[in-house]
Amino acid sequence: MASSVLSGRERFKQHLRKVGSGEHTSKGMSREEAADAMALMLDQEATPAQIGAFMIAHRIRRPEPQELTGMLDTYRSRGPVVQSSAGQRAPLCFGMPFDGRTRTAPIYPLTTLVLLASEQPVVLQGGERMPIKYGITAMDLFRLLDLDLTGLCLSQVQAGFETHGFALIHQPDHFSIADSLIEYREDLGKRPPVASLELLWTAHAGAHLLVSGFVHPPTESRAWEALRLAGETDVLTVKGLEGGTDLPIGRACITARVRHGEAERQILHPRDHGCHDADVEWSKDQDWKDQALQALSNRGPLSDALRWNAGAYLWFAGLTDTLEAGIQNAVAVLESGKALAQLDQLRVWRNSLSIR
Repeated sequence: MASSVLSGRERFKQHLRKVGSGEHTSKGMSREEAADAMALMLDQEATPAQIGAFMIAHRIRRPEPQELTGMLDTYRSRGPVVQSSAGQRAPLCFGMPFDGRTRTAPIYPLTTLVLLASEQPVVLQGGERMPIKYGITAMDLFRLLDLDLTGLCLSQVQAGFETHGFALIHQPDHFSIADSLIEYREDLGKRPPVASLELLWTAHAGAHLLVSGFVHPPTESRAWEALRLAGETDVLTVKGLEGGTDLPIGRACITARVRHGEAERQILHPRDHGCHDADVEWSKDQDWKDQALQALSNRGPLSDALRWNAGAYLWFAGLTDTLEAGIQNAVAVLESGKALAQLDQLRVWRNSLSIR
């Protein structure tokens, strides 16, 4: 029987055979097959038993670069899209684990506000708390700053991006078919390969700098190749806190800039720029809120980490010629009150949507 007339369940069975065979017979899917497998899972044409088996087998064997690219193809074709307006700077698009943070205090929402106050657009994405970590998410953190970015339709997100340079893609609101796969994470007790995909995917279409977090070196090199195949021409990989994109201040920062498939390793030392200290541990919501508001005025225990992260990303974005100049610019934004003013502007915008 020709593969073109096979049912989705039968097609998926063929994909499962490739990733679920033994050590000597297992082989990788092609990019097209991986794209089809991802689509069959999103559309739930594969059975729950097939999906669970595929996820755990694929995790054990580890996805190959072309497989990640194929899955990314499906996310791009099925997922939400935001676009820059004419003349808008290319955004920084951050890819970090959707299951959040539990050990260290997040910095990226504050970094985002400094970048926006510097007229650097930003695209973030995530969901609600999910397995396996059930850590605090981007949505939770912005809520703590009295900015609720859930419940918006995609056209409202796009309009906000055009006006303020900021878009936060909320998976339950904007990509519900992907959200339907979360229950498998709980049942398996492990992050499936789709969790790796979340570090590589952005809803932004067009020129951008894609920032992708990683933990282990093999994950980084696999991401480089997958994104090269996907046509991403400007990528920054970061060995960040808890696999995210927050640069640590308690150790050297391992990053790499990848342009047109060519990687250049960059090791950054916070000690050389007066930002070295222990990374602040996560404690509870109110503590983070208090510390975050202090840091937005360049005060308190998160201020070193914010100066370091905001300065580095201003430099990565090309807004300054040197890392040191980026840090100086970040300090100027914080001490002038522009970051807090940016937060107020976003609150006003969000509240205006609620009363229409």
